[in-house]
Amino acid sequence: MKRGRPPKFQEPRHPITVTLPESTLAQLAAINSDRSRAIVKAATAALPVDPKRKPVELVEVLPGLSVILIGTSRYIRKIKWLRLVEVAPLRFLLTIPTGTAVDSLELALLDLLQNLKPYEDREGLILEGLRGLMRRLRVYGKLSKANFCLWKQRVVRVETGGIELQPRWWTRRRA
Repeated sequence: MKRGRPPKFQEPRHPITVTLPESTLAQLAAINSDRSRAIVKAATAALPVDPKRKPVELVEVLPGLSVILIGTSRYIRKIKWLRLVEVAPLRFLLTIPTGTAVDSLELALLDLLQNLKPYEDREGLILEGLRGLMRRLRVYGKLSKANFCLWKQRVVRVETGGIELQPRWWTRRRA
């Protein structure tokens, strides 16, 4: 017989320590007086499993031309060369570097699926949904890459003494 307090949640859990602003703590208290339950409730509300909204979808941008949009995914962010561009709240467009084969993404997704934990259903829906869609499009010869015009923006902050700060995706240092 186990002793101690019964678990709050029925799935695997881990203790964490976080530092949050006072305003966020007040917002969490309004959700639930138990902070851990408030955080779980807020996360569930922020990333709901909406049966009407597919985790991976084709969105038509021109007649007969669609782009792939995905929901937020911790696993997909592990693909170092892949960039996610947020085009709507929690909806991302995939960008693949020039010279990278589209098939590389499908292979990377298969690798990620191998490491998926059993309780990560939402991640699995996104990974499997994207892999399945890409496979179908590839098999039927309907998958291609397109170029987008993006520019790299320099940010100069006076508070830092005029030091140039580059966005995280900036990989090449400019003179």
